[in-house]
Amino acid sequence: MTIKQAIRKFSSELREVTHIPSKEVEILIMFLLEKNVIWLHLNYDKPFEKEKELQLLVKKRATHYPMEYITGKASFYGEQFYTDSNVLIPRPETEILVEKAKDILESIPSPKVIEIGTGSGIISVMLAVLIEDIKIVAVDINDKALELAQKNAVKFNVEHKIDFVKSNLFNNVGMDFDMCISNPPYIANDYKLPQNVNYEPKNALFGGEIGDELLNDIIKISFANNIKHLCCEMGYDQKEPLLKLLKSLKTNKIEFYKDYSDFDRGFTVEFNQ
Repeated sequence: MTIKQAIRKFSSELREVTHIPSKEVEILIMFLLEKNVIWLHLNYDKPFEKEKELQLLVKKRATHYPMEYITGKASFYGEQFYTDSNVLIPRPETEILVEKAKDILESIPSPKVIEIGTGSGIISVMLAVLIEDIKIVAVDINDKALELAQKNAVKFNVEHKIDFVKSNLFNNVGMDFDMCISNPPYIANDYKLPQNVNYEPKNALFGGEIGDELLNDIIKISFANNIKHLCCEMGYDQKEPLLKLLKSLKTNKIEFYKDYSDFDRGFTVEFNQ
C-alpha cells in the first residue's frame, strides 16, 4: 500500500467527524512518520508501512477525539504549540484577545502582566514573544497545565519573561500589575457540550451555575487591587451582565469585541485607578 492509497482508504472513516477527512489522514500519517507536508507531497507513491498504527489513530479520531490531543500539537497565532488532554485546545478567537492586549501593552514601558488560568500558556507565551520588555506571572490550579506551559515557554525562548505559579486566581501572587488577562471557564454548568469538546478538561470550560462567576471574581479583584487594565474572553451571551458590573466600578474605558463569527466574545477595560 502506498501513502496515496492509505489516504484514500482511511479518509472514508472520518467523513462523519470532519469536512477535511483526507487532510486529517495526511496529518496522522505525517505524525506517525515524523515528516512534514512537503515530504508527504513528494512521496505519495512511496510504500506505507504503518497501516496498523494509522488504523488505530483513525479509529480514535472517528470517536471525535481531538486531533490536537492525538498529535500533541495545536496551531495558535501562526505558531505550533505543545498541547495535551490536560488543557483546553487553543481557539482562533483567543488570538483576538492577544491582539487587544498587545495593543494596550505596547504603550506601557516594561509592562507587568498576570494571566489567570494559563492552561497551555499560549496567551502568556505569545505576549512574551510580541512585547520585548514584558514580565508575566501566569497562574493555574493544574500542575500538568503549568508543566506544559513551561514547555511552550522554553520552545519559544521566553521562559525568562514568565513565572509560572500554582494559584487559584490571585491567591499566591502579589498585586503589582499593569494588566490582568484571562480566558477563564465561562460556560454554564448545565450546558450540553458538542461531542468533540467533551474530551477537553471540564474545569477549563465550566464557570459555574450561570457561567460568568469566575469572570465576575476576576473583574472585582482586579479593580480592588488597582490593576489598571483587564482583558478577558467571555461567553457570547454574557455582555449585558458583565457590562452592568463594569459600569458599577470606576472606569475610563470599556470595550467589548466580537469573534470571527460575529458573536460577542470578550472585553477590555481600563479602570480609573
